[in-house]
Amino acid sequence: MSEPRARTAVVSRITNETKVQVLLNLDGGELPDAATQTAGAIETQHATQISKSQSITVDSGIGFLDHMIHALAKHAGWSLYLHCQGDLHIDDHHSAEDTFLALGAAFKQALGAPTGLRRFGYAYAPLDEALSRAVVDLSGRPHSSIALGLTREKIGDLSAEMLPHVLRSWAQAAAVTLHVDTLRGENDHHRAESAFKALALAVREAAGRVLGREGEVPSTKGVL
Repeated sequence: MSEPRARTAVVSRITNETKVQVLLNLDGGELPDAATQTAGAIETQHATQISKSQSITVDSGIGFLDHMIHALAKHAGWSLYLHCQGDLHIDDHHSAEDTFLALGAAFKQALGAPTGLRRFGYAYAPLDEALSRAVVDLSGRPHSSIALGLTREKIGDLSAEMLPHVLRSWAQAAAVTLHVDTLRGENDHHRAESAFKALALAVREAAGRVLGREGEVPSTKGVL
């Protein structure tokens, strides 16, 4: 039996507002070779964690957003390099949105043909008093329903309104159906972080390979 292909992607998104570079391995381990060419781009590593199974380096220019991306990558089992240089002198909108559009595009590219996968995934994740639920369908049809129930204007240096927005941006670019609901919680940091952790666990399940179903499309239509 041949080895399964490496599920990796390299995505650059360059506009007049932002420059985003993403290197992704959905199964952890080594990043694509381009990592050695771009690693020097990050001067201040806001969210970095290297272990025997994962390599995570994130700098979106927005501290709290880095924290959420770090949690997403860690609990999804990804190795990830992400760097964004954006027009933060205006506000956080372009950097946050474009970061997740690029991350969604990288996920879609790395996933490849959706064959031999579970396709559906769901998870609950608590963080102290907060509890969130995420449900994912690798449907190829972008749709999102996000309800985090945040009440603060900002969390750290990120506008709270951008948190549901970036999840919608990720679902759009990744071409997935996504439902994320924070069910309870008093602290907005906890509510947001539990949502991203739930998403990570749901994505990990949905993207999981099913032994014996290699090459099979998980749909009654025969296509996704």
